[in-house]
Amino acid sequence: MDKEKAPKEIARLSREIEGHNYRYYILDEPNVSDKEYDELLRKLIKLEEQFPDLKDPNSPSQRVGAKIPSGTATVTHRVKMYSLDNTYSMDELQEWHERVVKGLPGQRIEYVAELKIDGVSASLTYVRGRFALGATRGDGMTGEDATHSLKTVRSIPLKLMEKKGEHLPEALEVRGEVYMSLKDFGALNKERKKNGEPIFANPRNATSGSVKLLDSRITAQRNLSCFIHSLGVLSQHAEGVLEGVAPFKTQWEFLTTIPDWGLRVNNQNKLCGTIDAVMAYCREYQQKRDTIPYEIDGVVIKVNSLKQQEQLGFTLKSPRWAVAYKFPARQVTTTIRDITVQVGRTGILTPVAELEPVECGGVTIARSTLHNFDEIKRLGVKKGDRVLVERAGDVIPKIVKVVESPGKPSELARGKSSELARGKFGQKVLEVPAKCPSCGGAVAKEEEKDVAYRCVNPLCPEQIERGLLHFASRGAMDVEGLGESVIHQLCEKGLVKDFADIYFLKPKDLLELELFAEKKAENLLKAIEGSKKRPLSRFLFGLGILNVGEKVALILAQRFGPLGKLRKAKSEDLEGTRGIGKVIAVSIVKFFKQPATLALIAKFKIAGLNFVEPVTSKRSGKLQGKKFVFTGELTSMTRAQAGARVRELGADVISSVSAATDFVVAGENPGSKYQKAVNLGVKTLNEKQFQEMINER
Repeated sequence: MDKEKAPKEIARLSREIEGHNYRYYILDEPNVSDKEYDELLRKLIKLEEQFPDLKDPNSPSQRVGAKIPSGTATVTHRVKMYSLDNTYSMDELQEWHERVVKGLPGQRIEYVAELKIDGVSASLTYVRGRFALGATRGDGMTGEDATHSLKTVRSIPLKLMEKKGEHLPEALEVRGEVYMSLKDFGALNKERKKNGEPIFANPRNATSGSVKLLDSRITAQRNLSCFIHSLGVLSQHAEGVLEGVAPFKTQWEFLTTIPDWGLRVNNQNKLCGTIDAVMAYCREYQQKRDTIPYEIDGVVIKVNSLKQQEQLGFTLKSPRWAVAYKFPARQVTTTIRDITVQVGRTGILTPVAELEPVECGGVTIARSTLHNFDEIKRLGVKKGDRVLVERAGDVIPKIVKVVESPGKPSELARGKSSELARGKFGQKVLEVPAKCPSCGGAVAKEEEKDVAYRCVNPLCPEQIERGLLHFASRGAMDVEGLGESVIHQLCEKGLVKDFADIYFLKPKDLLELELFAEKKAENLLKAIEGSKKRPLSRFLFGLGILNVGEKVALILAQRFGPLGKLRKAKSEDLEGTRGIGKVIAVSIVKFFKQPATLALIAKFKIAGLNFVEPVTSKRSGKLQGKKFVFTGELTSMTRAQAGARVRELGADVISSVSAATDFVVAGENPGSKYQKAVNLGVKTLNEKQFQEMINER
């Protein structure tokens, strides 16, 4: 292309790319594929390289980043970026509301509720509609110049959009929150772990580190995003500054106007007429926080009227007209009291951190798995260390990193934790035990490439105990009354040495146990006897074969039942079955070759267990060809059992929700699949409705 035509083509490509950015990041309505978008960007970059004098500093190509030679400059904010006061309960939020009412006597008050994004605060300045300056909040008065990094954030427009007949402000400064999605955070940490780099503790830390990078080419690769939430400065004139008043009268007007300029606003924001509506919003999103694709740690509440905001004013550090309602923390610090080693039902040795009890996410945490001994080395965690504990997604807590370790000069100098300072706790990282802590048997890896170490003794008491608990569970043999304490007593007294021994128990055996009377003993023996009739799939799952869950157990029972046929199956036969790969096939063959397994099955046979899977045929009807997704915890059956039932009726069970899904069955505490179903308009069923459907004749 010659230089005469180049300016027009560069301008056309820039407009088209910015239009796509607006549709993708602001409207959430992309109309081109990622591949098509990248091709447009490549064309623009090629032309700008060919004609460097035609390159605009605010070109969309600048989003790919460019390295700056040295450190960053500081920026003095024209209007202070205040921090917010926090509230941690509905009572505290009510007290704040009462102070607002007192400050605005007799006036009608509306609020705007906004999700509090757990990211990095930034100010963005536009001059004559072009992005001129980006800065971090810093201390509120002075921040760091992060223009080079923020230019790479595609949801931050480099040029504001102007409606026909309307004029953009001469100068505009807005405040927003830069963040990283959970998906991108996970991918980033996975890549860093692969490369031997330290992982980030949370998305906020990852975002902060990315914004402050000198090389914005790296920032560009991290897919940061930004929501605008506040007005800083607005001027209709080239000279002078008009602070946060015209042309807006309310916060809501500001939030609903600036998307027309190309600025991205969170679509979860809500105008609330009462404090009760605000509280309902807070409760709603505290429940929904795990369905949102980015981290939120609370809700920001603002008085809607800008005039009323001015009336209420500021304290030294925060506005009186705004407050943050903070959700319960999901990251806390505590001290490791001890590190113990547990033996699981498959013999795997798992190190566990015994913690100083601490509340996190509304739950008291006293223990956290350390997963394996490689993880202990990676974290460098030791008894007595002060650690950061995370309970993301309200699941099992995990240790993120060591915050302080006893014996460090800084620790001693501050005079903290006298016990730690005196060296009461050991400083050595826990090594792999030479012997099983339960039975004293040998410890080894099954294969050299494995991470896990196992106790190789199949009669290890702790393995038997944990394995029997699994064997008796609802998804397996479903022996009501055979719980953890009963199993522990049976094993401790030597009455049960393997799974089959429960079928040879007598009333007098049970009467020896604590809190056992004749009726309780009778009920348990009746439940044990009833479990003999369970189908082969339940029995196989209960055996605890490595890599064999409920779904695989069902496939095995249907394809290779009865048990005698499965025992003789070769690895290549198993691998040829859909849903069973090489790893699973090897586990199954290896399990049935073990002498201990053969002896155990012989005992089960003597006891009279059922080794057959009932033959079922698919029925025609309304479930024929239907696609089901299950989410949450069902109370009347396991998800695998529910899946097996709908398969009997001709339906398919799939793992992810799409527009092609027919039904999403939601149990207790459903995950993001439920929310996605609601958003897509997919039919959802609670457990009662599902039961009614499958039981219809």
